[in-house]
Amino acid sequence: MALRDELLKSIWHAFTALDVDKSGKVSKSQLKVLSHNLCTVMKIPHDPVALEEHFKDDDEGPVSNQGYMPYLNKFILDKVKDNFDRQDFNKMCWTLCSRKNLEQSQLLISNDDAFKIWCIFNFLSEDRYPLNIVTEEIEYFLRKLTEAMGGSWVEERFEDYKLQLDSRQQCLNAWELITVVGSGHFSKGMDRQTLSMGINEVYQELILDVLKQGYMMKKGHKRKNWTERWFRLKLNSISYYVGEDLAEKKGNIFLDGNCTVEPLQDKEGKKCLFLIRSSLKTFEISASDKKKKQEWIQAIQTCVTLLRQGRPAPHREARQKRRELRLRQQAEQEELELRMRELQTANEAKQLELENMRKALEEAAANAAEEEKRRLQTQTELQDRYRMDLEREKMVRQQMEEQVAQKSTELEQYLQRVRELEDMYRQLEDALDDEKRARQDEEAVRKLQARLLEEEAMKRAELEQIHLRQQRAISETEAEKQELERERLAKESALHAAMTQLEHLEQERQGALEQYQTVIKKLEDATNNTKTWKHKVAEHEGLLRLIQPGSKGQKLITNWGPAAFSDAELSLREKKWQEMKNQATQAQ
Repeated sequence: MALRDELLKSIWHAFTALDVDKSGKVSKSQLKVLSHNLCTVMKIPHDPVALEEHFKDDDEGPVSNQGYMPYLNKFILDKVKDNFDRQDFNKMCWTLCSRKNLEQSQLLISNDDAFKIWCIFNFLSEDRYPLNIVTEEIEYFLRKLTEAMGGSWVEERFEDYKLQLDSRQQCLNAWELITVVGSGHFSKGMDRQTLSMGINEVYQELILDVLKQGYMMKKGHKRKNWTERWFRLKLNSISYYVGEDLAEKKGNIFLDGNCTVEPLQDKEGKKCLFLIRSSLKTFEISASDKKKKQEWIQAIQTCVTLLRQGRPAPHREARQKRRELRLRQQAEQEELELRMRELQTANEAKQLELENMRKALEEAAANAAEEEKRRLQTQTELQDRYRMDLEREKMVRQQMEEQVAQKSTELEQYLQRVRELEDMYRQLEDALDDEKRARQDEEAVRKLQARLLEEEAMKRAELEQIHLRQQRAISETEAEKQELERERLAKESALHAAMTQLEHLEQERQGALEQYQTVIKKLEDATNNTKTWKHKVAEHEGLLRLIQPGSKGQKLITNWGPAAFSDAELSLREKKWQEMKNQATQAQ
């Protein structure tokens, strides 16, 4: 059952309780309070303006359930998430409806037990409004309750009650079910405490999804000591507490499809041991006896199997199967009734035809008797005169008798056909039974084929994903390979250009070096020549002095001419030439 359907059942009880005069309408002020309480309990932000906008055209009069449903779906149920306390939500709706419908003084159960029965009714009731629970679900609940109380189921008592129920309506509403259980009709010989414990156990299984609970010993993870704990098994977890009052919770064992449970040999003075391996930790448990050990192992393995297959809790799955079976039986019953009506119509038509034939025979017989009477009277009066007519009348009578015999034969044939129709009807019932069993077998085979097709589709989807990832990886590898090839070619081209440029620079450097050596040689020759001429000038100094008129002072003139330069100037020019050469080398 979807979350929305579960919530709608409780909300329907609350809305119906606000409808005091049972007109199907509730005032807007009451709906505001109901909407605010629903949003508060389900942890949804409340928007009172939206309610005003939704019913802005109906400010004075009451609001019907059909008018409130669009607002409830859009502004509340569409926003709800499974993050609130279901029990608080149910108790809020129960508080609104129990004050109006529950007579606590006439019951043997407490208000809390009545609330639990109300929740069980919502779980087992049909998805049709007004809510009712059918006879099959009533029997299922009462059997569960009797088993939880440790009693034995009395089939005759329920059959008598079912006869009374069938004579009225074949179903019960929530308050009638609470009255049936609270009156003690099906718990004779049980005290109130036993009845309350039985209701609580059924409530925990059907509503809180507690599949098994009880005391067992658990080995600690740190101190390795054994401690008694109260364990509660649900579909996806095992919670353990200090006591069965659930006052102090000590931890959880989370279950999934990969969990395993296996029996262990007796050790450390502990017997009836078994091991639970979860994804986080491993737990060693000791049951009180071998029977409980096997029951716990079987229950945990069932939960792991259901989780692995993605199926709901056993009682929820069983309820869904019962509903589907009822729907199939109802459809088959309607089809059978349709065929019965068709056969009945055909039978009535045949009966009408036979009745018309019988009436025609009676009329023919009456006409024949009247004609015989007239004929006898005429024969008495005109016996001699109409002897020939008497012979003719005998012939006519004989023909009429033959027609009557023929009609009787046809009547027998029609009766034979009616008997054949009855035989065909019985054969049709047998064929329908065979067809029903064949459909059940076909449904089982179809479910198996659907499950196999679903698994094959999942495998195909996984293979498609792996193939797509491989294609993507190949494409990425090919792109990277092409990029690396382009980079390698670019680097080879750059390296070739650099080598060419290096060779060119090497040739230029060799030419510059040869030029430098030539200049050095010329410089050395010039230096030697300069030293020779200086020596000659020193030897012949003073032999020739030129006197220029008008000069203010002596001016040293050598025989080298105006283009000659001294050693200091030569060193300076050599230094500048060396600097220029170094700059050129660096630039290359």
